Amino acid sequence: MVSHSNGPKHMSPMEVSMEAGNASAAEWLDDDGRPRRTGTFWTASAHIITAVIGSGVLSLAWAIAQLGWVAGPAAMLLFAFVTYYTATLLAECYRTGDPETGKRNYTYMDAVRSNLGGAKVVFCGVIQYANLVGVAIGYTIASSISMQAIRRAGCFHKNGHAVPCKSSSNPYMILFGITQILFSQIPDFDQIWWLSIVAAVMSFTYSSIGLALGIAQTVSNGGFKGSLTGISIGADVTSTQKIWHSLQAFGDIAFAYSFSNILIEIQDTIRAPPPSESKVMQKATRLSVATTTIFYMLCGCMGYAAFGDNAPDNLLTGFGFYEPFWLLDVANVAIVVHLVGAYQVFCQPIFAFVERRAAAAWPDSAFISRELRVGPFALSLFRLTWRSAFVCVTTVVAMLLPFFGNVVGFLGAVSFWPLTVYFPVEMYIKQRRVPRGSTKWICLQTLSICCLLVSIAAAAGSIADVIDALKVYRPFSS
Repeated sequence: MVSHSNGPKHMSPMEVSMEAGNASAAEWLDDDGRPRRTGTFWTASAHIITAVIGSGVLSLAWAIAQLGWVAGPAAMLLFAFVTYYTATLLAECYRTGDPETGKRNYTYMDAVRSNLGGAKVVFCGVIQYANLVGVAIGYTIASSISMQAIRRAGCFHKNGHAVPCKSSSNPYMILFGITQILFSQIPDFDQIWWLSIVAAVMSFTYSSIGLALGIAQTVSNGGFKGSLTGISIGADVTSTQKIWHSLQAFGDIAFAYSFSNILIEIQDTIRAPPPSESKVMQKATRLSVATTTIFYMLCGCMGYAAFGDNAPDNLLTGFGFYEPFWLLDVANVAIVVHLVGAYQVFCQPIFAFVERRAAAAWPDSAFISRELRVGPFALSLFRLTWRSAFVCVTTVVAMLLPFFGNVVGFLGAVSFWPLTVYFPVEMYIKQRRVPRGSTKWICLQTLSICCLLVSIAAAAGSIADVIDALKVYRPFSS
């Protein structure tokens, strides 16, 4: 007689070991089989603030000076709302289908491919990556200007304000490039969270110093400078220049908030639901845009109140202030440290795109796949070679074209509409099946058309600036 036992099945030690190993491995993987993401509301907020509050905050006094006390602050509030709203639409597109279990889109291009497809994917890729490369070059120039300003502040303090205190910015660009080669070996977005937090703290540091100096200058003046309509047409400013500068200022404010070109990549660092990544990202966006707007309004308005129509294009490097020189040095060091982190935040999507394509094309290549991990750094021959080459090229272009900041303004104007407004609106309409002709559809399309007009106007203003710069252009003349 055979007895049948209904008790628990006894597994061999080998089976137990394999099951335990699989369970342990699963704990470290997300639903897509990739290493578990660890990003939080706070790390996402730090990434956004690092990306958004660039040293451009210090040029907002100049932008308000072109538009005046009415249009300047109004434009800031308007575009803060536009950026926040379209960012919440884009955050909904991180997963296709269910917001918690749907297929992940790792990059902005992946989201466009999943929702829209066709030629729009190529258009998105060209605009996004051209903008990111432009930002990298622009940040190299901006960092060198701040390093130059540290040297000049000391020179002015020692020799007086009448001395030119000029120097080449090329050595400072090279120093910034060497630093970026080192930090570029950090393998991916998820592992630069600490650099983003440091950079975000630095952005608050120099913004606060700029604000404090603006308040002090306003008190010293005995009141607010400026006018309701901005710079007046007269001997120094023609009507044509007033129009171009107003368009450029309007555009500068519009894309001073822009971070949509890296939003999906930031969202891909957030840990798995619950809550869903889109909800965490929307909360992070709300905090970041609100924080940014407060700082933009304070720095821009107080800078304009302090200098009126003579507001410099950069409060801390344009030498609206000469003293206390040591405080200017602290602020400019903070700008440089912030730009080191911001450069990485904007370049990581480029690095990841090229490396994914290379891994797919040559999956068995040891040159591409073999890694040696040292702390936050993952060293591989391919990463070391390609990322170092990228940094070298952006540094050389920055040295060759010292007016490239104007070109970055043009790239920002051209990319503002498609990346910040058009694609988020179109993907949201497709994903949420918003009926054509409905009130919501009409409102979304109206928003898109209005922002297209802003992009065109800002691009026209930037082209005029580039043409002016080319008239006096000399290579490596910075």
